[in-house]
Amino acid sequence: MDLALLRTFVTVHRAGSFTRAAALLGLSQPAVTSQIRTLERQLGRPLFLRQARGVTPTTIGDELAHKAAPHLDALVEIAESGVEEDSSLRTLHLAGPPEFTAERALPALTELTGEDGQAFALRASFGTAEETLEGLAAGHHDLAISTARPRGALLTATALCDEEHVLVAAPRWAGRIGSGTLRRTGPAALDQIPVVEVHESLPFVSRYWASVFDSRPVAPGTVVVPDLRAVLACATAGAGLAVLPRYLCTAALARGEVVALHEPAVPPLRTYFLVVRTGTLAMPHIARAHAWLERAAGDWC
Repeated sequence: MDLALLRTFVTVHRAGSFTRAAALLGLSQPAVTSQIRTLERQLGRPLFLRQARGVTPTTIGDELAHKAAPHLDALVEIAESGVEEDSSLRTLHLAGPPEFTAERALPALTELTGEDGQAFALRASFGTAEETLEGLAAGHHDLAISTARPRGALLTATALCDEEHVLVAAPRWAGRIGSGTLRRTGPAALDQIPVVEVHESLPFVSRYWASVFDSRPVAPGTVVVPDLRAVLACATAGAGLAVLPRYLCTAALARGEVVALHEPAVPPLRTYFLVVRTGTLAMPHIARAHAWLERAAGDWC
């Protein structure tokens, strides 16, 4: 059986779409379709059910993917090791959300590489949960940190830690609201405060309002910037209120640069997952980084 056909098949299975698989493989969509049809003819069985949006694997397709994917990943690992043959170091390719990866994961892994000599070389990239998981499935990353739990058995996820979300603003905004006003009037007390967010859809503020106030925010985003560290900087400068992970704003809260506008009995939480392609924890450098991040996360929660 042609390994190129199997590689295309596994990529389609992971991507759930001929179009997305073609982009990941650097092929045209017709070329991917042709390769899958060739493989189906060789096997004499359909591997995917074509649908309006993407494809769904048949039971035969699922069985073949689960058998073939770990071996193909191992072959890629062997091929990539040739790139590093002049060095005893293996390279770990990590992907995740920019703020958490920069503030949590990278310092922890850097500590590991300096613990008893260089453990591995490290390459990091940032992206959304969807981008990160797609890149991991396609073999672009070895280890991913995601706020979404992947579906299916080709990716294996481990709950890493929960982050608590805090409603914050510069002290002058808290002074305008007044002590106890929010408890008495509810979120209406916040309607006139500008909002700082990472996206026009207000994902953090909307999640907080739904969880804590059982309502939707009224004010639109006044400042929208796609990095939570920049959101914190804008909130500190007085641009408006923001909802931030507590780990990211703990120091600013301690310094009084921002204040918590509300402290609900049950704060909103978001879970981070540590994700690998199933079977790749057999590779020592991936297993070591995975175990170290799990251990480090015990101090993050």
